[in-house]
Amino acid sequence: MTLVHPTQPGRLLHGSPGHDLSWPAARAAAWEAGAHLAAHLPGPETVPLPAAAGRVLAADLRARYALPHYASSAMDGWAVAGPGPWRLPPATPAGHGEPPPLAAGQAVPILTGGALPQGTTAVLRRERGTVSEDVLTVTGGSALPDGTDIRPAGTEAGEGDLLLPRGTRLVPGAVAVAAVAGADTVPVAAPVPVRLVFTGDEVVTSGIPAPGQVRDAFGPVLPACVAGLGGTVDSTARIGDSLEATLEALDGTAARRARILVTTGGTGASPADHVRPAARALGAEFLIDGIAMRPGHPALLARFPDGRLLLALPGNPLAALVAVATLLEPALRAAAGQPASSPVPCRAAGDAPPLPGRHRLVPARWIGSGADRALAPAEHVGSAMMRGLALADALLVIPPEGLREGADACWLPLPW
Repeated sequence: MTLVHPTQPGRLLHGSPGHDLSWPAARAAAWEAGAHLAAHLPGPETVPLPAAAGRVLAADLRARYALPHYASSAMDGWAVAGPGPWRLPPATPAGHGEPPPLAAGQAVPILTGGALPQGTTAVLRRERGTVSEDVLTVTGGSALPDGTDIRPAGTEAGEGDLLLPRGTRLVPGAVAVAAVAGADTVPVAAPVPVRLVFTGDEVVTSGIPAPGQVRDAFGPVLPACVAGLGGTVDSTARIGDSLEATLEALDGTAARRARILVTTGGTGASPADHVRPAARALGAEFLIDGIAMRPGHPALLARFPDGRLLLALPGNPLAALVAVATLLEPALRAAAGQPASSPVPCRAAGDAPPLPGRHRLVPARWIGSGADRALAPAEHVGSAMMRGLALADALLVIPPEGLREGADACWLPLPW
């Protein structure tokens, strides 16, 4: 529920003071924030097809001609006309242009995908044909029904048919569809520029950390997460634990170029945690201030007066990446014009005790196969641990009431 008017800075827009937002509601709120952000992004741009991989289609893609646009052979062999046997012309070349028509009782060699001559009634596969003195017969003398191994024009799509709707992410298969449909360029949503801000005096980026120090787990990982979710890293900053440095990192020149700012650490309430005070000082609206989930409940989502979003991740690595899957994924989808995603159904392998009021997101691996395939929680899944996530296939979503072995459950893809 809305508690205050959206223009009041530093206040909650969702949830209630002292009460974390539910995990499903947090995902929905993040998608809404991304949809609001879309109004502050440049319009679509047109890019050459080879540069479109990974981008999001900004308009429906329709077939410019029938697919396939000519009747073709589904196999290597011979195009035949009428019932056999068939006479072969001497030394017939296999070409790719318009072949001469066939009369009844004639055949011509053809390759897979080759255009069928007018008059073709079937294709005889090479392994089923026998040629003797320029006469082709079916091996064993069996019949060859009309239409055998012919791909009629328009089998896949007719001219003008919808192939890919607006909002489709152009994975390699989608790019291939656009190519065979005759597209040389495609309109795509403007990329969402993201700024990464890594905080913490105790964080070191190389070597063996001393007692009281920790290695940076975010610098090598978050750019891949942003790219995997469809954003683009515009800038990065690494700062110590000071309010002045945090304010500059969130509102300096580079920060104002970005539309989403992602910070790591500093989301607590100790004297060394400055993300929330800085966001309040900059007039941010707190869209989400805590989520009823483990790990990752201290995550924050806020909006600055100029429309930029701030996603503040917890300092523990697993908690942060769970927050990325929970908040950054729906926000980037919405900003690119994509519909909200939903967790994918699965079965649980093993019991999970209840945790009233909180969802849990646990790195998990697939076990079994077929009807017995299920997701089992991994080991080493504490909020500061990475080993479980390193070998995981997905994030298993455990509802507050827990799970029983074999029960219906759901999962989220890993954020890369």
